[in-house]
Amino acid sequence: MLIDHSLQTYLLSLCHADQITDISLIQGVWGGYGELFRVTFAGGKVNSVVVKQVNTPRPQSHPRGWNTSLAHQRKLFSYQVESNWYSYYASSANENCYSPRCLDAQNSEQKILLVLEDLAEAGYPLVKTEVTLEQAKICISWLASFHAHHLQENAQGLWPIGTYWHLGTRPDELDVLQDKKLKNAAGKIDKILSQCEFQTIVHGDAKLANFCFSEDGKKAAAVDFQYAGKGCGMKDLILFISSCIPPDKCFQLESLLIDYYFKALTEALVKAQPQIDAEQVELAWRPLYGVAWADFQRFVKGWSPDHWKINDYTEQLTRKVLDSLDQFE
Repeated sequence: MLIDHSLQTYLLSLCHADQITDISLIQGVWGGYGELFRVTFAGGKVNSVVVKQVNTPRPQSHPRGWNTSLAHQRKLFSYQVESNWYSYYASSANENCYSPRCLDAQNSEQKILLVLEDLAEAGYPLVKTEVTLEQAKICISWLASFHAHHLQENAQGLWPIGTYWHLGTRPDELDVLQDKKLKNAAGKIDKILSQCEFQTIVHGDAKLANFCFSEDGKKAAAVDFQYAGKGCGMKDLILFISSCIPPDKCFQLESLLIDYYFKALTEALVKAQPQIDAEQVELAWRPLYGVAWADFQRFVKGWSPDHWKINDYTEQLTRKVLDSLDQFE
């Protein structure tokens, strides 16, 4: 049984339902911290909800061996950030950057519980492991709308600097990094990104697996906001591209994807925040595409040196950045 009797009673009351007809596991929470599951009702105000149940005591192991006290504290804060996101930010999002609505959030010393709208019921039932270029553009449009909506917003209750690979939260991975030139430049790269003129709220883990699609594949919504916080929008863009565009295709699609992002960002800013000059945002952010990727490369090469995301494209891009850091003075 994934949930005990008291939690079932609470969910029945919350959703004004007569009975629970099914409880199905969607997936375990990364690192052994809990479960994500779908609860289906009969006679309720909703047909189903998605429940994220996080146990706060430290697990016995980690999938890649990083089971340190620092890693544990980072994870705990990430779940609090996600709770804050769904409690205080998610309801302000629009249809162009849809995320699940939060029905309730509970926090205690032993457990964090999120009861979320089921995106399958909201019209986003599909999770994809690969996408066409047009479907990738749909997710990039989501990111552009999200960044426009939250541009220059105070990220209170979220990460001061978003993304799961932020340098300040990854000293262990930096310590073991064998790429000395990248290691020595890590602080400067981080500073360039965190002190650029325009800051938004970044999703922080904008990989393909965290997007859900409509049946026709023409709309997308996003989940998993554990690492939402302030940052340059290029961080989300490079992470998304790394998750679904094959490295050999990145060479030929790079300009197209960056151009598409800024076109979508400009259109979204006109609607969401017309007082902000979209051209100035692009002038500030476009040169940081490679810098954001070098920042991510620093993390991956320390965390998992044989990871497939370390490839000719990322190495070439990172070297180019390292050779031209002086231009950002």
